[in-house]
Amino acid sequence: MKSWLVIGQYVPGNSILHRLDPRTKLLLIFSYVIIVFFANNPASYAVLTFFAIGAIFLSKLSISYILKGITPIWFFIIFSFLIHLFFTRDGEVLWQFQQITIYYGGLIQGLTISLRFLLLIMVTSLLTLTTSPMEITDALENLLAPLQKWKVPVHELALMLSISLRFIPTLMDELDKISKAQASRGVDLKTGSLKSRIYAVVPLLVPLFISAFRRAEDLAMAMEARGYRGGEGRTKLRQLKYTMLDYQAAIIYLVIIIIFFYLRN
Repeated sequence: MKSWLVIGQYVPGNSILHRLDPRTKLLLIFSYVIIVFFANNPASYAVLTFFAIGAIFLSKLSISYILKGITPIWFFIIFSFLIHLFFTRDGEVLWQFQQITIYYGGLIQGLTISLRFLLLIMVTSLLTLTTSPMEITDALENLLAPLQKWKVPVHELALMLSISLRFIPTLMDELDKISKAQASRGVDLKTGSLKSRIYAVVPLLVPLFISAFRRAEDLAMAMEARGYRGGEGRTKLRQLKYTMLDYQAAIIYLVIIIIFFYLRN
């Protein structure tokens, strides 16, 4: 397993988060993603950060492991911060040098947007780290089951999403192998102008796409050979059941949300 990538990975364990019903985790994380955008002051962001750190603690995974694992995302977090810092013109001027001016509103906006992004990535990464792809598929199919009345292919949508999550670390491993193979052939990806770096990426993308299409074709042939015909008439080996742990987690989460909205107002 690559220690520098956690998105799409599953780490087996027996923590509280591992033992929660996958439907509970999906509902809590989905509501958390929405609530993050309602934070409007340091106290409300502190509650959200406390929830994220607490969830990581309950998963028995180290924060450093998760922060290292989202290394590819740090570029977008820092880029988002810099965009708001230099281009948001609101509030009093904090620093000015020639044509560069930093405003207080830009600093606050950059910090809040970056913190939101970081919290979302950390919490959503916990879903795949503590839940197997099969459990995610079963939970999504169960939660979206009412849509079947309107002829929505719920089983196929859940399967597509779980396969996509499963292939993220696989493709990243493939990209790492291709980049090392290209570097051994003299392709320089770390130095030179921006234009030369962009051209150097092409030898990586072409074999990566070919490998992805080949894997998808092999998977489709394997599913067809095993008689896969969608979710119709299929039975499940593991039945999802809510336990007392799920109800306790829901009550604690509800209390945290009440505190969040109280501090927000």
